[in-house]
Amino acid sequence: MADAAFSLDPRLETTSFPVADWPLCHVRLCDDARWPWLLLVPRREGVVELFDLTTKDRAVLIEEATLAATVVRDLIGADKTNVATLGNQVPQLHVHAIGRLKTDPAWPGPVWGVGQAVPYDATDRAALIGRIRNMVKL
Repeated sequence: MADAAFSLDPRLETTSFPVADWPLCHVRLCDDARWPWLLLVPRREGVVELFDLTTKDRAVLIEEATLAATVVRDLIGADKTNVATLGNQVPQLHVHAIGRLKTDPAWPGPVWGVGQAVPYDATDRAALIGRIRNMVKL
């Protein structure tokens, strides 16, 4: 069961949009149309590191991260998916699942710090979130 005290870090809230609540994670779409980029935030208060989760929650997180990576791969036929936790700027534990193409602006390097984010058009964002929700039925 999710932590009743869970709250989303404001920096994640202002740079992404809600997609769904999976069994453990609140799932969000990053507001950068250059690549499909999902954030998974375990709904547990005070969790900063993977080892702050229970063994059971870590197992669920791995399955949900796998699902998110599959979704972003299937959305664009990605050549590679990047799944990572960093937390240097936002310490609240969150997992990035990013679909990558060999033709994307950052390939083959990481996406962080490359150019400026390209915000989604509201119509395109809504359509993409709808596609993601249709792909995942939990």
